[in-house]
Amino acid sequence: MTAQGTVGDISREVLVEHLDYDYIEKCKDAKYLEKILKVLRSGEKGVYPHLLNFCERHLEKLNPKSQALRKESPVATAASLPEDEWRQIVDDLKIWQKETKEAEMLMKQQTGFKTAMKENIAPIRGSNHSVPTSQTAVSKEKRESSRHTLPRGYAEWDKFDVERECKRVDENISENDPPAMTNSQHSTIGTTVDSSRLSHQEKLLLANREKDKGNEAFRANDYEEAVTYYSRSLSIVPTVAAYNNRAQAEIHLKHWSNSLEDCQRVLELEPGNIKALLRRATVYHHTDKFQLASEDLRMVLRKEPQNAAATELLLKTEKKVKECQPEVRSKGKRILIQEVEETGDNRGSESKAVQGACPVEPSQPVGGEECSAAPEKGDMGNAQKKPHGRGDGGPHTESNNSHHGHWRSRGGSSDKYKVSQDSKEKVANGTSKRGSTASVKADQSSGGKGTPAEGSVGESVNLDAPCGALPPHLSRLKNEGNLLFKNGQFADSLEKYSQAIQGYTDSGIDSPEDLCILYSNRAACYLKDGNSQDCIQDCTRALELQPFSLKPLLRRAMAYESLERYRKAYVDYKTVLQIDISVQAAHDSVNRITRLLIEQDGTEWREKLPDIPLVPLSAQQHRREAPPSAEVLQARAEKAARDAERKAELRFSALKQEGNDFVKKGQYQDAVGKYTECLKLKPEECAIYTNRALCNLKLDRFTEAKQDCDAALKLEPTNKKAFYRRAMANKGLKDYLACSSDLQEVLQQDPNVQEAERELEEVTVLLRQSLAEANASPAKPRKTVPITEVGGEDEVTATPNSENSRTGEDFSTNLQPNDAYGFGQALNAARCNGNTASCAELLESTAPEKLPLFLSNQLDGPTIGFIMQGMDFLLEKNPSLVYQHLNHLHTADRFSVVLMLLDKEERHSMTLLFEHLAAVESADFTKNDVQNLANKYI
Repeated sequence: MTAQGTVGDISREVLVEHLDYDYIEKCKDAKYLEKILKVLRSGEKGVYPHLLNFCERHLEKLNPKSQALRKESPVATAASLPEDEWRQIVDDLKIWQKETKEAEMLMKQQTGFKTAMKENIAPIRGSNHSVPTSQTAVSKEKRESSRHTLPRGYAEWDKFDVERECKRVDENISENDPPAMTNSQHSTIGTTVDSSRLSHQEKLLLANREKDKGNEAFRANDYEEAVTYYSRSLSIVPTVAAYNNRAQAEIHLKHWSNSLEDCQRVLELEPGNIKALLRRATVYHHTDKFQLASEDLRMVLRKEPQNAAATELLLKTEKKVKECQPEVRSKGKRILIQEVEETGDNRGSESKAVQGACPVEPSQPVGGEECSAAPEKGDMGNAQKKPHGRGDGGPHTESNNSHHGHWRSRGGSSDKYKVSQDSKEKVANGTSKRGSTASVKADQSSGGKGTPAEGSVGESVNLDAPCGALPPHLSRLKNEGNLLFKNGQFADSLEKYSQAIQGYTDSGIDSPEDLCILYSNRAACYLKDGNSQDCIQDCTRALELQPFSLKPLLRRAMAYESLERYRKAYVDYKTVLQIDISVQAAHDSVNRITRLLIEQDGTEWREKLPDIPLVPLSAQQHRREAPPSAEVLQARAEKAARDAERKAELRFSALKQEGNDFVKKGQYQDAVGKYTECLKLKPEECAIYTNRALCNLKLDRFTEAKQDCDAALKLEPTNKKAFYRRAMANKGLKDYLACSSDLQEVLQQDPNVQEAERELEEVTVLLRQSLAEANASPAKPRKTVPITEVGGEDEVTATPNSENSRTGEDFSTNLQPNDAYGFGQALNAARCNGNTASCAELLESTAPEKLPLFLSNQLDGPTIGFIMQGMDFLLEKNPSLVYQHLNHLHTADRFSVVLMLLDKEERHSMTLLFEHLAAVESADFTKNDVQNLANKYI
């Protein structure tokens, strides 16, 4: 009824006028065409099979995936299938039925399985009440009596006392039914199953049953029982699914260590398992390891970008990370303010103040740069780890802030601790006594400079301290920016640095070192505020001024990494390590990015990297103190050799696989290129030569194939493939004797090679035919006939015995014929007189494409031999024309037959011609082209 009602509704929507060829052809609305198609199929408006087919075809053009075009396929029966196929299906079903029965009988006969099942049967899940079976059993008499109870009559119902009957029922319940026993806790279920006596098939079956019980308990939110059943399943057969399920149940129970252990086992069995990564990330998230959780979640989203659970958890994790960072910084800030207000008598408090404050000195070179304050000395711009390197002036107090709490706020967002305009003026004049930002402790690592023996009094900041070659007003801007950066007011610090850079440009001074420091400091502010793009630009400008400066490189690498531009970040980190190998942050980042690039690009990730610049020795800080020992250099060389060998091995394997794939696809020319590159890496690999020989055989390059087989046999003198493929090459070169010898060698090594037997039989027949034809057609002496040629008014008669005709003097003939007859006359005259120079002139005046037509009626062995001599004479003058003549000559009629009748001298002249042609260097042809052309003649 529903289907009919639906069709009826559609038929009312579709007008009768629209059931027309013209309308359907012009209609572009696929949805409306579907409605028309349903109406036509229903038959309510009439049956129009041709219109129905027309509508289906037009709808298919508009929407090929329309559901209206789907048609049900009938169920396959014996009538719809071929007899053999139907018989095969029936036989398979019978075999399956028989095997199932045999397996069932075998399992019933084995007592071990039944015993294990009886011993390990668990009680009903979630049941805390049990009643003894003997106490709840109903007697047979009662069951029989209850079946045959007669109905009550009206008179009996009038006498029925309801109250007394209810009381009797209550008494029977209290007397006959004992109270249920209640267990105060879960029944004890063993977590292991003894499956030593079971077969592998029985173990799998039992393990799946235990896992299914665990799934039922999990769905009922009984996670402890689910863990028990999953453990029982794993004790029988450890599987990925059981470990994953137990990990999820442990997460619900908040057993984080157990869940993490199960996830690790899954990833050992199946690396990259999505569920294990997601659940391990959940554990990391709940144990406050947000960085590890974020890495696992990003790995999940790279494989499944639409995973909603991973996306949601990643947002929560990143939110937690952002929430944790400000708390740590604000906590450190309170410590600093508290220390400034105290008198400084307590030395423990003073040490805290040293850790919470940052020293500011007038000018100190740091990492090859001249810096006036803290931003170039501390961990400024390092959003991840502090690089403790010799180039950073040793370990600074700011590096300890990351462990004892930062007191900086991002971009000066905390107004509570922000420096007011009045306090700024006090700081500038050096008159503030409390000095929340102007009075700081001296650096302990500065060798005691400015720090009394008792360490109780701090010194004020001199904002007018000189900074390199900068003018006083620019030095003050830079010192103010350093102080604001130290206080965590990154936005204000960025403004100061920008003013200093603008003032530097306007003043027209020339001090690239100071400008490099300004750009580097402003880049640190950008990095702290999360503006990685501007940070990269400023670092690049700084590096243009001072190439291979450590801190701009390090900050640019961090910015690249935050933008997930891992290849460029890797290059910058490696450059940093070339400058100073002791920067631990660069080491950690290189290791982390290496793992990401391997996951992203596979084993060839190094080939996709940009070129890593070579740092000069003058810029390498770690080389200034002590050069590496000979052992270190040797170890590095060995490591580089191993890396190069491993890289070459990987490259070789990839090229070989690509070549094999091209062979499978029939792309033999591409395969030859890949195998050639393989031989450049490993010229002693025999298999590559045989593979390339196969491709050359497929391309009819028999000479190259023979050369590859010869090279393979030099490496492996007993290689069967090389012998067989060289035999095929010799066959293509029509060297049947050598072909027969190679095939016999193959059969001597392995008599079961049927292909070699068939080829040997065929080659033997060809060899006999060639010998018979050579013996049956000896060269017949030709009768010399005088030829009289008319040239102008004089008539010259040439005789074969005249001396002048031999030398070509006074020989007159038509050397520019227009037809085959004229060409034949001229050629015969030159051949009878033995004048190869005239033959060369005749060939020079004849177009290469016309030569086969002129020779089609008079082609024989002596003629071909004489033409080869004429071409050899013409070779010195025009080798390209000789190559073109040879390229067309073999297409003449009966050429292959005449070629078999050549005598030894004629073949020798032909061989000499090709040898001379191959020795010529020409832009129109190559040596390989000549060799391939020679295969058609020799």
